[in-house]
Amino acid sequence: MPRLLPAALVAALALAACQGAPQRPACPSGKVCLEYGNNGEPQTLDPQKANLVDEFSIIGDLIMGLTTEAPDATPIPGVATHWETSADGLVWTFHLRPSSWSDGVPVTADDFVFGIRRTLDPKTASIYAYLLYVIKGGQAANEGKAPLTSIGVRAVGPMTVEITLAHPAPYLPELAKHQSFFPAPKHAVEKFGDTWVQPGKYVSNGPFRLTAWKLGDKITVEKNPRFWDAENVCLDRINYYPTPDVVSAERRVARGELDLNSRFQSNRYERLKDIMPGVPRVDVSIATSYLSFNTRDVAAFKDVRVRRALSEAIDRDFITAKLLRAGQQPAYAFVPPITSNYVKGPRLRWADKPFGARQVEARALLAQAGYTAARPLKITILSPNNTDTLLLMEAIQADWREIGVDVKLRQNEAAVAFDAYRNRAFEVGTMSWYGDFNDPVTFLGLMKSDTGGQNYGDYKNPAYDALLAQADQEADLQARATILARAEQVMLDADAIAPLFYVVNRNLVSKRVTGWVANPPNFHRTRWMCLTK
Repeated sequence: MPRLLPAALVAALALAACQGAPQRPACPSGKVCLEYGNNGEPQTLDPQKANLVDEFSIIGDLIMGLTTEAPDATPIPGVATHWETSADGLVWTFHLRPSSWSDGVPVTADDFVFGIRRTLDPKTASIYAYLLYVIKGGQAANEGKAPLTSIGVRAVGPMTVEITLAHPAPYLPELAKHQSFFPAPKHAVEKFGDTWVQPGKYVSNGPFRLTAWKLGDKITVEKNPRFWDAENVCLDRINYYPTPDVVSAERRVARGELDLNSRFQSNRYERLKDIMPGVPRVDVSIATSYLSFNTRDVAAFKDVRVRRALSEAIDRDFITAKLLRAGQQPAYAFVPPITSNYVKGPRLRWADKPFGARQVEARALLAQAGYTAARPLKITILSPNNTDTLLLMEAIQADWREIGVDVKLRQNEAAVAFDAYRNRAFEVGTMSWYGDFNDPVTFLGLMKSDTGGQNYGDYKNPAYDALLAQADQEADLQARATILARAEQVMLDADAIAPLFYVVNRNLVSKRVTGWVANPPNFHRTRWMCLTK
């Protein structure tokens, strides 16, 4: 029996239609076309320069690394068919399959060497360069202390890549899926420079190739006939749309204009289940939402009492249970408990105190730091401009006003906000960290002194760094997890950040879409998808 839409939704859809809402583009006869709502406008599709999840969603469909994601996001062979590791776990040898770039030029081991060196090149200014410090000599090269040719990556013939690590990293197949390890088309980069990422110049080795990019409208990719597994790729064309207005995107999914959207407003989950049954998909994520304090430029945040007061005063139970309401859980640590190779135990010391007692303590801490009713702490929170984040920041603003803090809110486009975070042009910032690979290091590595741009609060602690270095040298995973837990507790005791909640993945996926598999990292490569009629 057909399900009738509620009258309010019918009216909303009719109004949108009358206002000339976007329609689904025509798909060529006999082709399969996916309309993909991708949250934000990418700043770049350059794998060595990209930063945001919304960029990686597209780049991961265009370019493939040594390993890649299965439908459930676990690592599987990509351009490398197989690999072996030395007995000490330091030397990894990857064997490549015959493949080519979308312009027909063969993909070789040199392209991987070139891509890794490009990520580590200080001139590239890659925000993810620190991930490649796992490679021998990677940090020295990135800091300009050694030539790029000295790092532990080399082509052992045209179809073999050898990577020598600075320390054992059994998670390297997970890490090799990341864009920072992607190959770069040396012939295109040397010919066009940084403009190689523009349509008409962009060459890719993945299942799709870039054909158009209309800023503010959509990015279009088409099936890459030269992809080594093209015969098993169902989709012929994908349009990726920036959809920062998630309620409008929700309506576009309901009208069939979008086949999926990578986010929906959290507190609408119950309603969406009713009006679009089977379309909203929620699952636990390897991700944590948190606040960063600019300790480099804001004098107040150099005082741990101030950071602790602000963190204690946030009512995480209200935020998750009453405000967001989609299964998020309060976070009193940084690493999500579902992370592999993790030991539960690290926790903010004050986490078990009643909220009222925490508010009292927060006021006392601020007074000790010199902030009173006569001289209140004045701060501004900068956040990306989506509805969920605005609701969250309004709740935190109210909590902080309760302890006497003068709080202002400022929102920018996501790309602009994160650019401000990287350049430290903020006081308090809000962000969510989605694990780049399934291991605690993807979270804890953010707070190392040498991480750079993504250590937004500039937390620096030699004891913390030493524990992470010790963990790097520990081959026993259980012992390693214990060391990492000690490191996390050190960072939490310093209230380096204010963890807020553990994120849930929230996607709208039409029932026509096949091949979508829920997974904690929320990586969904369109190579595996198709559409039913």
